[in-house]
Amino acid sequence: MRARRSKDQIIVEILNICEKGENLTSIVYQSSISFASIKAYLAVLMKNDLLICQDGSPQIYKTTPKGLAMRDRLEGLHKLMEGLKI
Repeated sequence: MRARRSKDQIIVEILNICEKGENLTSIVYQSSISFASIKAYLAVLMKNDLLICQDGSPQIYKTTPKGLAMRDRLEGLHKLMEGLKI
């Protein structure tokens, strides 16, 4: 059984998945998160300009340069936290 992930871990995962562009179904399957939850995360990420939605059929979600910078910062923070041995 997979341990619960924090919101920031889920955000990093979504930003990684969408780096080259992915449709909604692919994001759901790769992240193992429900459609309802993914839609909520995608809305927040797009509102903060970390992700864009390219119109088409299907719609493609792509991580922005700002999103890539955020992902890198969060990954760095996760590495620092692992080193604390809390």
